[in-house]
Order: sequence, then structure tokens, then C-alpha cells
Amino acid sequence: MARNRDVVKVPWFESLGPRMSDGNEVLLLESGAEYFPALGAAIDEAAKAIFLETYIFADDASGRAIAGRLGAAAARGVQVHLMVDGYGTPSLRGEVARLLEGAGIAIETFRPERGRLLPDRQRLRRMHRKMAVIDGATLFVGGINLLDDYEDSNHGRQQFARLDYAVRVRGPVVAAAHLAAQRLWWETILVNRSLRKVRRNAGEASVPLQLPEAVRSDETRVGTMRAMFVLRDNFRFRRKIERWYLRAIGRAHHEILIANAYFFPGVRFRRALVLAVGRGVRVRILLQGRAEYRLQHYASQSLYDELLRAGVEIIEYRKCFLHAKAAVIDDEATVGSSNIDPFSLLLAREANVVVRNAAFAADLRARLDTAILDGGVPVELVHHRRRPWPIRILNWFAFAILRIGVSLSGVSGRY
Repeated sequence: MARNRDVVKVPWFESLGPRMSDGNEVLLLESGAEYFPALGAAIDEAAKAIFLETYIFADDASGRAIAGRLGAAAARGVQVHLMVDGYGTPSLRGEVARLLEGAGIAIETFRPERGRLLPDRQRLRRMHRKMAVIDGATLFVGGINLLDDYEDSNHGRQQFARLDYAVRVRGPVVAAAHLAAQRLWWETILVNRSLRKVRRNAGEASVPLQLPEAVRSDETRVGTMRAMFVLRDNFRFRRKIERWYLRAIGRAHHEILIANAYFFPGVRFRRALVLAVGRGVRVRILLQGRAEYRLQHYASQSLYDELLRAGVEIIEYRKCFLHAKAAVIDDEATVGSSNIDPFSLLLAREANVVVRNAAFAADLRARLDTAILDGGVPVELVHHRRRPWPIRILNWFAFAILRIGVSLSGVSGRY
């Protein structure tokens, strides 16, 4: 017997402030090996509409597989909306472009690049979300781009898969993400067309510029988990993700475990971690041990001394590239797209899901513990202080450059 569905109309101007809701099912997905099959299956089951946002859409095996499934969904009448970031994906290429652009898929680019060498202080305001909403009922959020686990844009083919996480969510919390996806879609269309930044391909679907009065989402309770959707944008929700971290760290009693690819927190964030250690909380931070982007890598290391002296445990993940943006704080956990650096916390559009559930937190903690045992190397204060002078100079230089970048962005006073 089919169960009753709780489909609701969410008003277009409904607040998207984070609200914890009951009755959700949240499945943790580790790296592309778990994420791409789950996302592909949801696309295959789509009946009405798909909203997919990604920073990178690569022309590789994983990207082509998802592109093919999006094209098949559009062919059977599903309205497919794809948004890519103009810096992360300046243009769709190769087989991916062929599969998408001839399939009747509506494609938009967030902040198309005018030229990478042209000075533009707004360039850092990116759409960094990796999110998909299927039929207003299933949500995917995380740090995983549409990029093969074994491919790196700067370093080529890798021996081991990139470590990253996402979640698949069903239940009442999906409604907020569905509204957020539709809002950003229409905002981007209006901006792109008004400024004539995007030339639409002849075979691309034409999208009418009539805003809906409401967004229909499925709020049926399908699980037992408490969860909320947390946005960061440059309008009403500038500090929401950072504030969740600060509040969760401030009320932690037992353990804080953070895994983050690009870690350059501000003074308040670092102070919160130090105060947590002072209360007897065990604080561990799993960071990138391989220099994927040298500026961020060496700038992060410049903060080690302060944190290690306070008793924070730092582990560098060196088996492969770490791209995770996840944390477990007692029985609460978050997975999403936001790094802990000024560009994610103050400039980019990001999305995280927070889950308040002991079983989910234990699952994420166990997976991070496994990653630490498998590829983590603890950083000892005595060894860090003995690092060669050329590395120390790089640390200082990278720190200064990032601070200048934040200052030029106009947000340093809030960091």
C-alpha cells in the first residue's frame, strides 16, 4: 500500500534561516565510490525536476556518467537545471558538453569569467556549493565535485582516491534546500541575462522568466534524525556556517573532530578551539598533508604552533588528497561544501547539512578515525618547531598573502 506523501507549497519568500527538523533520513556517503552511484540512481528515478549545482564539472569518466544520466532524464521529460561556477568550470568541455548541451538541459553559469588575468575583487565570491535536489524530495549535499576520485586538476592521475564526504537526505529538511536551489537558479538567470554575460546555445532549453509563487517540496517524515540545512551567502546568511561551528564548539563537552581541506580560521575560531581544550575537550583536526594548493597549504601550517601549544591535536592526511569538509562535535555532525577559511566562511556560496543524531555522528567519527589510521600523520610540536627555515619563510609568506587577499575582499574586519 502506497504511503501518504506530505507535499507542501513553500512560499517563494520563506526564510531560509537554519531550522532543526525531525523525521529525516540522512545517509553518509564517502568519496565518489559511494556518492556517484547514489546520485546516479536518484537521477534515474527522477520524474519531475532536478536542480544540480557544482563547482567543477569535469570531462572524465565520472562526469560523463552523470552527464549521460542527466541527458536521459531530460529525454523522458524531467526538467533538468544545471548550474556550474564560472571559475571552477569556465566552460563545459568534450563529451560532457556534447551530452549536456544537446539534451534540452537548462544550463547556467554563476559569475562567468571575463578573463582570469583581469583584476576583479569580486572573483572570490564563488558558487562553491555541491548540491542536488531531485523532485523536491531527495537532497545531496557535500564537498564532492563532479570529478573523478582519482583525477586531480593540478596533479593528474592519482594512485589513491580523493577523501571526501557527502550526504543523501530525505525528509522535511529537503524543502529548504529545494527553495534555496530554485532561488539561486532564478537570481543567476536574471543577472546573466540582464548583463548579457551568457550566450545560450541553440539546442539549450529556453527558460521563461516567470518566478513561481511557491516551491512544492515533499516533507514526508521518512526517518528519525534531526537535521537542518545551513546556507552561507552574501545577503542574509553571511555568517551562518561559521556561527554554527562556534556555537557547537562552545558547548562541546567531550570531543571535537574536524576534517577540512583548506583550514585558515580566524581569531575567534582559533580561540574557541583553544578554550574547548581548556575545558577538557579533546580537539583533533585532520588536515591536508599533501600540498594541493601551495598557498593554502603553507598558510595553514603557519597556524600550527599556536594550536599545538594549546593542546589541539593536528593530523596531516598524506595518503591522497583530502577534500573533506566535515566535523563531529559530541553527538552533532556536519557535512557540506564549506572549508574553514575566509573564502568559504565570508565570500563563497556554501551549503552544509547539520545532523543531531548520535548514530550518524558515530558513523562519521568512525570513518574519520579509519582515515587517520590509514593515512594520517600526527604533527608533533617539537618536530614542527624544527622545520627548516625555507619552510618557515614559506609559511610566513603564505600567511601574509592570504591576509592581504582577505583585506582586499573588504571583509577582514569581520574575520
